[in-house]
Amino acid sequence: MRGASQQEPAYVIHRRPYRDTSLMVDLFTLNHGRMTVVARGANSPRSPLKAQLQPFQPLLLDWQGRGDLKTLTQAETRHGPALTRTTAMYSGLYLNEVLQRLLPAGDPHPDLFAAYIEAVSALAESADVEPVLRRFEMAFAEAMGLGFAWDRTTDTGADVMPGELYCYDPEQGLVRVPGVGLHLSALPGETLLAIAAGDLESVACRRLAKRVMRILIDYLLQGRPLHSRTLFSHGRGEPHEP
Repeated sequence: MRGASQQEPAYVIHRRPYRDTSLMVDLFTLNHGRMTVVARGANSPRSPLKAQLQPFQPLLLDWQGRGDLKTLTQAETRHGPALTRTTAMYSGLYLNEVLQRLLPAGDPHPDLFAAYIEAVSALAESADVEPVLRRFEMAFAEAMGLGFAWDRTTDTGADVMPGELYCYDPEQGLVRVPGVGLHLSALPGETLLAIAAGDLESVACRRLAKRVMRILIDYLLQGRPLHSRTLFSHGRGEPHEP
C-alpha cells in the first residue's frame, strides 16, 4: 500500500478499542480494499472521530504510514442512508462481517464497493432484505473468483434446461452430473433459469438462492461462525437470517 492517502472513499466495517483512548478500525475502501487503521484518541469522549467512524456512514478518509497498519489523520462524513429498522441493521452487520472476515486485505474491488453502496441504500429503503442480501452475496462471489452462471453448467458447458435437476458445488458452480462431495443437489432447472433472469422475489427463487449462497459463504468460512447470524436468531430479524 502507498504510504499515505487523501480523500479516500471508505466505510467502517468493524472497530474495537486500541490501547487507552484509540480505536482500531477495519475499513472497506474504494482503492485499497479492506484495510485497518488506528484512529488515535478516537475512543476519548471529546473526540469527534468516535461519532464519525460508524458503520454504514459514507466517509472520506486521510491516513499516513508505511507499514501495514496506517494512522488515520482526518475523517469527513458524507450524506448517506440511515439503517433504522432492526432487520436492516442486522443485515448490514452481516454484510460488514462477510467483508471483514472473508475479503483479503489490500485487494481493491471497485465493483464490490459499488455493490456494497447499493446494498446499504437498498436496506435503508426496503423492508424486504432477502433480495438485497442475495445480490450482494453474488457480487461477493464474483469478487472472490467463485461466481458462476445460473443458467449454464460448468462440467458439461450446456445450458440449464427446465424440468432437469442440477447440483451446486462452491468450487465448481452448477454441475449436471452428480459427484462425490457435492453440497447441493436436485436443484430445479426452471428455478435456476428464473434466478438467472433476475427473479429473487418468488418463494422458490428466494429459497434456492439462499441455500446456494449459504453453502458458498459457509465454504469460505471453513467452519467459523458468523456472529451477525446470531442477531437474526435472537431478534426480530429471524425470518430473514442469512
